[in-house]
Amino acid sequence: MKLINVGYGNMISSDRLIAIVSPESAPVKRMIQDSRDSSVLIDATCGRRTRAVLVMDSGHIILSAVQPETMALRCSGEKGNENDG
Repeated sequence: MKLINVGYGNMISSDRLIAIVSPESAPVKRMIQDSRDSSVLIDATCGRRTRAVLVMDSGHIILSAVQPETMALRCSGEKGNENDG
């Protein structure tokens, strides 16, 4: 099992990750609000601005303060910018 740093000491399992999306679009904002209402939202931003939304196979939505491009690099095993969190 490979763990991915989603910022500020928070880790997720890469095996359970379905998608990494930007939080800017209206459908993603609706998805965040719906998951908040149904208590499946995990906020891992530590009070910072949300830069990436991670969709898990369990239906959970995780908010991260790390850029989606950096998250993709971390998922592929390359060295991402470790100063993001």
